[in-house]
Amino acid sequence: MAAIPAPSAPPSFLGTRRGKLILLLLCAVGFIDLLDASIVNIALPEIRAHLGFSVQSLQWVASAYLLTYGGFLLLGGRSADLLGRRRLLVTGTALFGISSLVCGLAASEGVLIGGRLVQGVGAAMMTPAALSILTTSFHTRGDRVKALGAWGGVGAVSGAAGSVFGGVLTSEVSWRWVFFVNLPVVAFILVASFRLIDAERPKAPPLRDFDTVGAGLITSGMLLLVYVLVNAPTVGWGTARTLGELAGALALVALFVFNEQRHSNPLVPLSLFKIKGLWEADVTQILAMAGFYTMFFLVTLYMEEVLHYSPIRAGLAYLPVTVGAAVGAGMATKAIPRIGTRPLIAAGALLGAAGVFLLSRVPVDGTYPPDILPGIIIMGAGVGLVLVGVQNAANGGVPADKAGLAASLITASFQLGGALGLAIFVSLATGRTNQLLATHARPSEALTLGFQRGLLGASIALVIAALIALRAPNVRVVDMAPDADDNQPLPVPAADGPAPEAPHVSAGQAELPGLPGRAAEGTAVPAHRKSTHSRAALQRCWTAPRTVLCDARMCRRRCAACGGRHL
Repeated sequence: MAAIPAPSAPPSFLGTRRGKLILLLLCAVGFIDLLDASIVNIALPEIRAHLGFSVQSLQWVASAYLLTYGGFLLLGGRSADLLGRRRLLVTGTALFGISSLVCGLAASEGVLIGGRLVQGVGAAMMTPAALSILTTSFHTRGDRVKALGAWGGVGAVSGAAGSVFGGVLTSEVSWRWVFFVNLPVVAFILVASFRLIDAERPKAPPLRDFDTVGAGLITSGMLLLVYVLVNAPTVGWGTARTLGELAGALALVALFVFNEQRHSNPLVPLSLFKIKGLWEADVTQILAMAGFYTMFFLVTLYMEEVLHYSPIRAGLAYLPVTVGAAVGAGMATKAIPRIGTRPLIAAGALLGAAGVFLLSRVPVDGTYPPDILPGIIIMGAGVGLVLVGVQNAANGGVPADKAGLAASLITASFQLGGALGLAIFVSLATGRTNQLLATHARPSEALTLGFQRGLLGASIALVIAALIALRAPNVRVVDMAPDADDNQPLPVPAADGPAPEAPHVSAGQAELPGLPGRAAEGTAVPAHRKSTHSRAALQRCWTAPRTVLCDARMCRRRCAACGGRHL
């Protein structure tokens, strides 16, 4: 049996100058988003001293951002698919920049918290829009793996970098610069977005067909859920208020699911969760981020409250995390084509669990090299592996018209995981500390033992994340980019006899069956794969069912009936 050479693969878009610049732009969006969450935490003591926050109200400087970010993410992600991704990216980035300026100039509690609420709305628009642009811009599977690896790596590094920058800016300049530092990055993103990203004119559904009820239900449900998680440590988990609010949030989410099943044009098509590895990646990231985010919060408090580190020294202590995260992310990006996402996510979660467990044994009179450094290096490598793995698992196999929604889901899992971790594990730490203080233990000892309990809980969450990852599908390169082509096409076997002419580009619309294991109908075909064939070629395909020669629907059905294989 002779072989017909397959059509030549398209050149790698990531290999072009424009492709590299677009990836740089999108990674800048991911960097500033995750940087903002961690950079502000370091500055909280200075903010409290300058603006007169109470201990209870100070938490809302961080929580207000988390509340609106998590609440509006699904609406923002779906809006990017329906209204245009560049439009949402530019709008969200502008809103983020304006609110950052307001926060930096704030002279009262109300103005700062209000600015943080608006900042969260901007982030809920810009981040899923940027991630969906990434998954739709890089069409080949090889490009998509590398681009998602870069996005995950930036996420892993920026969290630790925020602690470093926050310490330096707060100590050497002013706490206001943790917000002002966003402005030059925002300006770069806005200018580059208009120069590099093409405008879209998506065919939005008529207003009467828009799922307004679903949008209201899921936004209200997410806002209430995040509020409960943020406020539960203060109010108490067992109080009637917390239980009632939690029941209300779950009821809103349940009504949303019921609405989506009945709506003709749902805001979140439930069929999205049938994509291989997507929901497992979301759940895994919730648990993993609960552990990782708690670690940053509690270890920072340990360094500042027990070891009496200055903000700049506490921030610089996280430099090894950035190195470990970068190394882990690089290793994950190279390993995914060979072994898939499941081993990487599981290994990263176990590494993270080991690092956090080491940190849970910090003593009252601890020192940095033996008691903190080993744990944060190991944990940093785990962060890099996990974030690259879950980004590829959750976004790699998503079709273009659902890219914004999938991006909002994985981003929401990141935010919910952080809120869940703080709500549960910080409560464990605080409860233990209060018990010890009631028995007249030394404050430093009570704090340390409380931190130990919280960090132990965080390490258990990471172990559970690893167990879920081991049971999840292993998403490989062949499962990614269902509406894209591989960088390395294989030759196609043909029946004996003279080989037909190679396919040529057709201006008409055509369809090809999907990859094995995916639905064939409705799969879009890039221009370089579209082809026309003669009646003789169609007949050859019918009589030799394993020959890939045509894209005609009837031919496809006949070949499928007798076991034919199409690319």
